[in-house]
Amino acid sequence: MTEQPAPENPEGDEPIKQRKNGLYPAVSAELADNMKSGWADTELHDLRPIPQAAETARRRAELSARFPGERLVIPAGNLKTRSNDTEYGFRASTEYVYLTGDQTQDGVLVLEPTGEQGHEATIHLLPRSNRENGEFWLDGQGELWVGRRHSLTEAERLLGVPARDVRELAGALAEATGPVRVVRGHDAGVETALTDKVTAERDEELRVFISEQRLVKDGFEIAELQKAVDSTVRGFEDVVKVLDKAEATSERYIEGTFFLRARVEGNDIGYGSICAAGPHATTLHWVRNDGPVRSGDLLLLDAGVETNTLYTADVTRTLPINGTYTELQRKIYDAVYEAQEAGIAAVKPGAKYRDFHDAAQRVLAEKLVEWGLVEGPVERVLELGLQRRWTLHGTGHMLGLDVHDCAVARTETYVDGVLEPGMVLTVEPGLYFQADDLTVPEEYRGVGVRIEDDILVTEDGNRNLSAALPRTSADVEAWMAALKG
Repeated sequence: MTEQPAPENPEGDEPIKQRKNGLYPAVSAELADNMKSGWADTELHDLRPIPQAAETARRRAELSARFPGERLVIPAGNLKTRSNDTEYGFRASTEYVYLTGDQTQDGVLVLEPTGEQGHEATIHLLPRSNRENGEFWLDGQGELWVGRRHSLTEAERLLGVPARDVRELAGALAEATGPVRVVRGHDAGVETALTDKVTAERDEELRVFISEQRLVKDGFEIAELQKAVDSTVRGFEDVVKVLDKAEATSERYIEGTFFLRARVEGNDIGYGSICAAGPHATTLHWVRNDGPVRSGDLLLLDAGVETNTLYTADVTRTLPINGTYTELQRKIYDAVYEAQEAGIAAVKPGAKYRDFHDAAQRVLAEKLVEWGLVEGPVERVLELGLQRRWTLHGTGHMLGLDVHDCAVARTETYVDGVLEPGMVLTVEPGLYFQADDLTVPEEYRGVGVRIEDDILVTEDGNRNLSAALPRTSADVEAWMAALKG
């Protein structure tokens, strides 16, 4: 990684941070003057609004109607330091992306009340790097270091929202009067400017409302989720084709293979890929991915591609590494498949959100009683939650911009709510027999199975967005054999 130069501030209007131990201690007046000129005009004039601009406008209108007469502040967030002077890749806050479609660091959406009803939306962004004071080539976040950013005029055309310089926002917020709400946790500078104007309770109401807005997806969101799933399917195919190389190395080969697909066809992975081979499959969120991949074991692959608009898939398959399930592996896998089938069948408009979880858990409890691993009857097992020793987690969650979407929605509208067309959720039952679990026969120990699909609630039932990936044990084996040639 190239070291940044030690900058000076030739014009004196904006201080540029000095870098310690740079090879250039100063910038001559001649060089500073030379760098100001001789650059072509790169303003983009033929920009069209982003595809979701109409949807983001509608979402802002819904938000405006909920909080009349109040100033609403939704930040994108800032860069976070990974180590010393290197940063993590930036990912804008979900609330900001949902309401703007923009992904720019330091951006802030402000909805100014226009009276008792209505708001005027303004997006506050960093403008193009300053060429007069040398920022564009001397500052670590200047455009010659990290790339060109849109001008404010360009941003307005793309997003359909008036754009202003974000560097002037903190002062304006500090002087603002009237009721204000802010989405917390993303921009400390914005929160400091509003420290005497907001309350945690009122701010949380804003955050909760935006979370609940996202429970039902619009057409753009559903299309993006399908795109994410389709890329994820191809990523799973990629993994199967290189399982021999993973056996020669480790779970990291699987992780890297799927990551390549995510970066080529999308923005990133939507969450840390779980590439759990052998007994690691019994650890729900195994993301170290540093273990061996052995023929005869199972691979639990839980991974999702995130699109360039930040919608993520979340799919799991549990695959026999050598292409064929053993008798016991097949028995456990088929039980989980049967549970998932019951769960998916329960996903329909008007059903309680909990129904799909209850349906899947019942099947798993029945299997555990049938196998003699827990004492029945099944009703007793479910009432006491005894199956949870081996099922561990809930059977699904909402999906969208976040892999666990709508997470701060009220319980009464989410877990205790009713399914509606446009909701997208995962159905992902599993059975996990820990390697040190002495309550099960030895052959069960270290076996973990999860099957997960992304399900859209439709007007008359549901649609499995990830149906292109085989689910039955026989279909999985045939699919793997075909991919391996």
